[in-house]
Parts: sequence; C-alpha cells; structure tokens
Amino acid sequence: MANLTGFKRDNEGAYIEKASTANIKYAVDFTDYLSSGDAISSATIAIETITGDGNALRFPTNAATDVTIVSAIVSIRLRGGTLGNVYNVDVTIVTSNGDTDVRRFRVVITNKNL
Repeated sequence: MANLTGFKRDNEGAYIEKASTANIKYAVDFTDYLSSGDAISSATIAIETITGDGNALRFPTNAATDVTIVSAIVSIRLRGGTLGNVYNVDVTIVTSNGDTDVRRFRVVITNKNL
C-alpha cells in the first residue's frame, strides 16, 4: 500500500481536508509498493466530477503541468471544490517493470481553521 503524505484515515480509507480556496499540492508516495529497481514511468489522475458543481475540484492548469513524478512520489496540485463536497481522486501508475496499479483517496472540502 502506498504511503500518503499529510493524509488522514478513516473506515473508508485515506482522505485529505482542503479549503475550497486552496491551490495546493498533495503527494502520494509509492515507495513501499515498488519492487527494488522499479520506478514509476507514468501517472494518470482522474478527479471525480459532481453534477451541478459550480466550483469543481480540478487542476489549476492541466494534468501535464499539475502532476509530477519524482522517484516514487506522485505529486498532484488541486484547486477549487465546493464546501461540503467529497471528491474521489484516482491515481493510476505504470511502472518501468510494466505493472499498473490504481490508488484512490478522497478530498473533503471544508473550512480549515487554526
């Protein structure tokens, strides 16, 4: 299972809390998943859409700019999201050894206070 940076867990799995106005990067670390000598060749991100959502969770620019791979870490920059909505984000990786895997996390849009 992938390690998640800054994420919380509940009985449904991993999630992150995000303010609707935040434009922020999240990282999914696949170090524990990859075999010795294997590396991530590509990553594809699918962000759930919610019908009628006026402020959908999305990439600030586009996937080519807002998704990066460094070693075993896939970083994803996200912005937007409607207060109270929960979005599923699927991270699909393909490795240099030809393995493919998908990991899902949720983004919970909430007011964040200190």
